[in-house]
Amino acid sequence: MATLIVRGRLEPAGAPVDVVVERGAIAAVRPAGAGPALGDATCLLGEAFFDLEVNGFAGVDFNRPALTAEELHRAMATMWRHGVARFLVTAITAPLPQLEAMLRAVAQAREEDAALAYAIPGIHLEGPFLAPEDGPRGAHPAGAILDPDWDVLQRLQEASRGLIRLVTLAPERPGAIGLIWQLCEAGIVVAIGHTDAADRDIELAVEAGARLSTHLGNGAHAVLPRHRNYLQKQLATDALMASLICDGHHLPDYVVQNIIRCKTPERVILVTDAMAAAAAPPGEYRLGQVVAKAGRDGYVRLPGTPYLAGSALTLDRAVDNAARFAQLPIHVAMGLASRQPRRLFPDLGTGISPGQPADLVVVRPGSPLALLATVVRGEVVYTAEGGSQCPSGNAGLLTADSARPNVTPGS
Repeated sequence: MATLIVRGRLEPAGAPVDVVVERGAIAAVRPAGAGPALGDATCLLGEAFFDLEVNGFAGVDFNRPALTAEELHRAMATMWRHGVARFLVTAITAPLPQLEAMLRAVAQAREEDAALAYAIPGIHLEGPFLAPEDGPRGAHPAGAILDPDWDVLQRLQEASRGLIRLVTLAPERPGAIGLIWQLCEAGIVVAIGHTDAADRDIELAVEAGARLSTHLGNGAHAVLPRHRNYLQKQLATDALMASLICDGHHLPDYVVQNIIRCKTPERVILVTDAMAAAAAPPGEYRLGQVVAKAGRDGYVRLPGTPYLAGSALTLDRAVDNAARFAQLPIHVAMGLASRQPRRLFPDLGTGISPGQPADLVVVRPGSPLALLATVVRGEVVYTAEGGSQCPSGNAGLLTADSARPNVTPGS
């Protein structure tokens, strides 16, 4: 594998550097030189993005029991165009036989495709241990909701061949706190979400090891007590990081700003909650057991209801939106989609430094943010036409022709 030089700034005001990539890893970070490189001194460099919550992408529903490696690969290649190097396939609530079949399909696809095995370090199990009430349950089918149960979790983990690495559950459910202890002892990250929890439920969940609030502000009642409620309690709990769906639809811009100010950027993670409509035309798409409609306005809804059903967001647009909504420096906003999610999974590596995986993005700062290139394991897997200069040995690059931007307010 040829040496790759990636050039740019790690911060907008920083001096330009050359990131030297050899054998899929970062070999050195040194002051920028004058030779050929991917990017230039005006570019901004960052770690490639890591999305903890992807239900589907590019027309592919990840919750299909008949999901194939070819479909997952197509979705992965489209995510490269939006700066994503790694993602957790999100398995949502479904009858157990269907859920098991979907988990087996993902595990089989990874075994058939080495690129998928790297891109998908695990599965996010979002359900079936959620609140059954309308509002907190969101788009999850009520008939498949279950009480938290270690035996059920083990059954699903066996189907996934050990891939479940993140579990979102409602801590007020019978058996939830005990399950959180067991999950954390097994090295699985636990998140609170789709919940109607009381204050004490959240406190007990954190004591047991819960570390994240899944898409905070969504999967919630439309009306809550103004002070004492599960959103305020999670906001005030420093032990919990918070993931946000920053598309301008799930949360108003000022709510995003308030949450980031409250949690601080160190405790905020951007996710897409993307379903099959992401990077695909408007229309009807399946999300597991339900059919959702993606409009030209960027909303994805359950027809005939006020409920959102995932999103059509891509992570590069989420970064751009977060920077604008919360007035964040762009390199800080990029960290919400890269460095912060990796804090939950330190085995995946973090930081642009020697020895770390060479998963990088090259961007052109501005409004909107322009993604110029994505590097995965030292290979240039995407470049925008005319956006970069690539050295020899990196042929076969994708182009941006088929990438569809998200419809987001002000972008």
